[in-house]
Amino acid sequence: MPAEERYRERGVSAQKEDVHAAVAGSDPGLYPGAFCKIVPDGLAGSDAHCLAMHADGAGTKSVIAYLAYKETGDPAVFEGIVQDAVVMNLDDLLCVGALGPFLYSNTIGRHAKRVPGEVLSALMRGFRQQEELFDRWGISLVGTGGETADVGDVVGTLILDVTMITRMLRSGVIANDGARPGDLIIGLSSTGQAADEAVYNSGIGSNGLTSARHDLLGREYGERYPESAAADTPANLRYCGPYRLGDPLPGTPLTVGQALLSPTRSHAPVIKTLLDGHRGDVGTLVHCTGGGQTKILRAGGNAQGLHYVKDSLFDVPPIFSIIHEVTATPWREMMQVFNMGHRMEVVGRPSLLPVLEEIGREHGIGVRRVGYCEEAGGPGNRLTIATPGGRETYSL
Repeated sequence: MPAEERYRERGVSAQKEDVHAAVAGSDPGLYPGAFCKIVPDGLAGSDAHCLAMHADGAGTKSVIAYLAYKETGDPAVFEGIVQDAVVMNLDDLLCVGALGPFLYSNTIGRHAKRVPGEVLSALMRGFRQQEELFDRWGISLVGTGGETADVGDVVGTLILDVTMITRMLRSGVIANDGARPGDLIIGLSSTGQAADEAVYNSGIGSNGLTSARHDLLGREYGERYPESAAADTPANLRYCGPYRLGDPLPGTPLTVGQALLSPTRSHAPVIKTLLDGHRGDVGTLVHCTGGGQTKILRAGGNAQGLHYVKDSLFDVPPIFSIIHEVTATPWREMMQVFNMGHRMEVVGRPSLLPVLEEIGREHGIGVRRVGYCEEAGGPGNRLTIATPGGRETYSL
């Protein structure tokens, strides 16, 4: 079965075409091409300021945490998904040039019979840990409360979402329309062990986890925990993989379960240092989340007439190699679903490369020139990626 059909049958849309169509007529805000919606400062009424806001969450990674919890009885497995929910918001806001302070609230939907209070306590510990972590980097996260809803008729296990907002100067906004022919595309690695990480990170992030969970984990999980999958997911697509959570993941020091639960790495310390000294040289910042390596196509709108060429990606991390081997998903589609080794891109002047390499060394995060920009030679933007299976071209 083609990968795209597998996604649909599992209730997932890899490119969210219907979502983009649904919001196409919405107010785009002050900077229509920016990575996050930016609106006038409705708090103090300052024409010099604006508000940037974002909402996202840990997605179905919470289901993997639930499986690990049921298998081990340890609620601490949920602490990591707080980082996923926080970073999916914060790193998006970094892409408009925001450096905080950031106010956030959380929304937790749970099946109370399956997700008891000790799990909620673990989630609250996770939020405190995130505030302490980002404070060490000079980035202020301020929790403003949240909502925990018992919605067992809607949620089989748990869903964790975060909403984040910050106030910033309009003069500091990165509108993502500054990329030019001759600019480099510089990737920040999502994998390995960064200076502030206690263990190796698989790089999986928080996208494509529905596919990764079902395609890697075996049928026993669906049989023991039927609440962890949608009832209408076809039996042949429900937990159809060869692995158990405790099996070693080849090429890493992690088990498969640990790899799937690797917290989404934040690139905040690198981007903060970059923007503090070189904001004017940055044309575009791209958080490679929904859409994976093709996310850059949406940067700054589709009217710039740029051809993004990614000809030198990071080596494919083991977690993605295993997914590819197990599912035989074409590389073209892998690039559209997963970050494939780097989850943040800086597009800008070539002089930024040595600057970012030095900052990356300080934080133990790999930095690499992954591509460049050239004129598209026609309307709209295009993207070409040199994949392990050959060159693939994408457009909106």
